[in-house]
Amino acid sequence: MERLLDVRDLTVSVGEKRILRDVNLQIAKGETVVLFGPNGCGKTSLLKAIMGGLEYRVESGNIRFKGKDVTGLAIDERARLGIGMAYQRPPAVRGVKLGEILRFCLEKRRGNAEEELSGLARKLNLLDFLERDINLGFSGGEIKRSELLQLIGQSPAFIMLDEPDSGVDLVNIHLVGQAINELLEKDKAAAKRGTAGLIVTHSGYILDYVNADRAFVMLDGTVYCSGNPRDLLEDIRTKGYEGCVQCRGQI
Repeated sequence: MERLLDVRDLTVSVGEKRILRDVNLQIAKGETVVLFGPNGCGKTSLLKAIMGGLEYRVESGNIRFKGKDVTGLAIDERARLGIGMAYQRPPAVRGVKLGEILRFCLEKRRGNAEEELSGLARKLNLLDFLERDINLGFSGGEIKRSELLQLIGQSPAFIMLDEPDSGVDLVNIHLVGQAINELLEKDKAAAKRGTAGLIVTHSGYILDYVNADRAFVMLDGTVYCSGNPRDLLEDIRTKGYEGCVQCRGQI
């Protein structure tokens, strides 16, 4: 399969603290990958480093996307290339309506997008939120759905989802799962999918709603254990993260 994302020997610091060390991760076009790991192990930091967060300083290694070295590119340049991210705790944006940003994204891609906008918002039960400031006063589940709706509007080639199953009730997680499957084109055969995804999860609940192709475990700022997502999750539940890593070894 055609490789979309290629992270090689990536070591990253924030200030004086090294938070990622020698991370290797490759994701193919159309592939969905899950990243497990305990709190504070570096999962979110890896996503933000791939996205190009200003506070993340690359000490060594590189990030390639669509064959291009993006290690030194700004966030907006990476976004234009097709990298998108839904944050675990995104900020509220006062003065910008959810509908406004979605219209901008959709019209840039297709021209008149009012009908499509309403249809997408209705699917995620967000039709009444389009004239509200982004994420302002939203519940946890509403924020997750708002982030996914914005990603659908952007239509990136590679999406990163940070803990999409955290703080979400059973009704909302079903809607979240549907939206993720739509983003990742799960209705298409694997060979015909153009969108790839990297999903960070602590609990693994999202696997009840989204079929992933591969999984990794992150521990102490580096990546271990490539394998079947459900097999890895079962190992984590029975042996813990340390036991899983000792059993399966480092990649």
